[in-house]
Amino acid sequence: MDQLHSNTDDTSRKRGAHLTLDQRGAIQILKRQGLSLRAIADAVGCAHATVWYELRRGTPQRTSSRGRIPLYMAKRGQSAYNEHRKHCRKPYKLDNDLFEPFIQWLVKQIREKHWSLDVCVGYAKLHQLFPKAAMVCTKTLYNMLWAGKLPITVFEVPRALSRKQHRKWNRKNKRMLGRSIDERPAIVDEHEELGHWEADTVVGKRQGKESIVFTMVERITDHYIAIKIPGRNSAGVSQAMKQLHEQYGDRFAQVFKTITADNGPEFENFSNVESWGTRVYFAHPYSSWERPRNERHNGMLRDYIPKGESIEKYTDEEILSFADALNSRPRRVLAYHTPEELFETFLDKVYACWESLWINIFVQFAIAIYVIFIIADCWSILKLIYQTAVKLGLNLPLEDKE
Repeated sequence: MDQLHSNTDDTSRKRGAHLTLDQRGAIQILKRQGLSLRAIADAVGCAHATVWYELRRGTPQRTSSRGRIPLYMAKRGQSAYNEHRKHCRKPYKLDNDLFEPFIQWLVKQIREKHWSLDVCVGYAKLHQLFPKAAMVCTKTLYNMLWAGKLPITVFEVPRALSRKQHRKWNRKNKRMLGRSIDERPAIVDEHEELGHWEADTVVGKRQGKESIVFTMVERITDHYIAIKIPGRNSAGVSQAMKQLHEQYGDRFAQVFKTITADNGPEFENFSNVESWGTRVYFAHPYSSWERPRNERHNGMLRDYIPKGESIEKYTDEEILSFADALNSRPRRVLAYHTPEELFETFLDKVYACWESLWINIFVQFAIAIYVIFIIADCWSILKLIYQTAVKLGLNLPLEDKE
């Protein structure tokens, strides 16, 4: 098919582009026709110096004065080009011994604390653990990881293997268990107010009835709560919420202002939590992306509880320790602070407000008592003055009614 008039037929060579095998074949043919370097360059669309260097690379050296004169071969030039491309890249930074302490520390954090590469870099920079010249950026570390230049494998960094697109559609064939997420206040999505949570469960073996983990995460501080419950049912979730209510008592509604939960059967009676002053909302069916932080933290919990492994083998204290480990892990989204630090600051403010409230009530009560005593004293004084005046025989407009 003739494509001379097609707008996709672009035979012009872009400036700075490397020669292709077809262009090298053209150089071979034109050179054997006796054309000069500049004539070949005009035909190929490159500089005459490019043609000269290409002829030198693709022509074998003559070893003796006998025999035929070596000629340029396009395949030889392409082979030389491919060989040179293997060594043309910038050398890796980590090949320098200067980075060895940082790399050893990074590997230790990943294997013992399950930190990501970015968390290691951010934490080290925040606390100035190493000189800036002895560290590399996150992008470089991931490049080294995929190139096999780090003493760890990509399987030890599970976050690097779990990147996937989230589906943005809803399925309407499942009953909503309570108030829809569409009714949730806009301030929750603005990430300006603390105390808004997302809830879900983590299942071990899906066959049979066994323990699961009830999880919650605060949307701003990323504080993670993980509680082992006896089964995937509403009774287990209610039991976990009662534990939290006993822990925070009267301040429960201030710590848990709203909770957005899944539509699983274990949350069937979750709306009963509203009797404690907390507003409960439910995400759309099959829309886990509406609770992104909780889903991400559940994935991080899989570093300690692999998918498909029975949760029965873990004690309640071990589940709590897994949550504590995640809460002590620095996060880039938190400026490399830990969720534990930020959540403790939030609790301090909650308790301080509660104490200040009681102090104000006490002060107002004390002022009221003081005013009452003052009024009582004033009345006693006035009464005494009146009785004295009566005894002295003074004519007063008032009559003693007593």
